[in-house]
Amino acid sequence: MRKIRHIKTITEFHQTRSLAPPEHPLISIVDYADVRMQPSYFDCNWTLDFYLIALKKNIGGKVLYGQQSYDFDEGVMFFLSPGQVFRIEQAGPAADRSGWMLLVHPDFLWHTALGKEMRQYEFFSYAIHEALFVSKKEEDTLMDIIANIRREYHSNIDKFSQGIIISLLDTLLKYAARFYERQFITRKRAGHQVLEQLESLSDAWFRDDAASGLPTVQYFAEKLHLSPKYLSTLLKTLTGQTVQQFIHGKLIEKAKEQLSATRLSVSEIAYGLGFEHTQSFSKLFKSKTSVTPLAFRKSFGHN
Repeated sequence: MRKIRHIKTITEFHQTRSLAPPEHPLISIVDYADVRMQPSYFDCNWTLDFYLIALKKNIGGKVLYGQQSYDFDEGVMFFLSPGQVFRIEQAGPAADRSGWMLLVHPDFLWHTALGKEMRQYEFFSYAIHEALFVSKKEEDTLMDIIANIRREYHSNIDKFSQGIIISLLDTLLKYAARFYERQFITRKRAGHQVLEQLESLSDAWFRDDAASGLPTVQYFAEKLHLSPKYLSTLLKTLTGQTVQQFIHGKLIEKAKEQLSATRLSVSEIAYGLGFEHTQSFSKLFKSKTSVTPLAFRKSFGHN
């Protein structure tokens, strides 16, 4: 098992990357071209006690936090929140490495609205297939904000500095959220491939595993190598449904098939679909169809 290197402070992060000490202990912007990675960095997993927002190009490897194929050649952006585990795989020397990393300690956001809102941005919880692929125009927009943050904390710190930097950080995250919405739209082909896989997985579940209990969002997310939040966002964009609504829809579809085409009792159908209690099945069925399972069956002339 790989050991986990736990980096507690931004100063310590600078040390591990052979960088000069940060100008502020709670926030820093790093030029990716200045980072010096040692071979030992690729032998372990990493976790940080602070947020890391990065845009990188020509990294000479991949960060095992996002593994989706790139849509844009210009740059890839990803987001880490405190406590997330990631690792770096080296693919060889990289020429013309560029980009930036913004490091923000939660203490910098203490008692601010953004401090409470940070984790509500879904891209901080995406586990796989979550990297943001930015166009040159989008990259320039983000770079302007980063340049303003850099200028602010390089100037003399005063009572306005923190508020201005937090406002800029909030703007950066809002642009990232906008660009993610664009990505979900432009990646529709890949998204529909995920949807097809989800359909196949659900069919296999009801064919082979339904007796073991009801399927969960976590189950499908793990099978698809996605985080539950990313899968939910993707499905919502493509179909207007949450994953839970998709699962319920499949349950009702299978139930209708069995109620109309078999003589199995309602209890047998409920248990066969993974419900522990017939009442739970009947309640869900009626909430989705406005009729009870028995009433639905009678509509087909069955008693």
